[in-house]
Amino acid sequence: MNWLNSMLSDGTDSSVSSKRVITFMSFLICGFALVADIFGYKVTPSLFESMIYLVIAGLGFTASEKFAKKEEK
Repeated sequence: MNWLNSMLSDGTDSSVSSKRVITFMSFLICGFALVADIFGYKVTPSLFESMIYLVIAGLGFTASEKFAKKEEK
């Protein structure tokens, strides 16, 4: 469970980053939708695409944190 907390925590301090939590939850929803579609349940394409866009944007914002200028304490 500690690895999950460290994955979702912000790089500057030990607080949990909301961008990472939303991205991870959107990724899980996309995974569940894919499995549901395999087993015959129909998933609304617009809903699935919106979750994909959330994942892409969240990963982009999280990756951009690594290149942002950091404040010195």
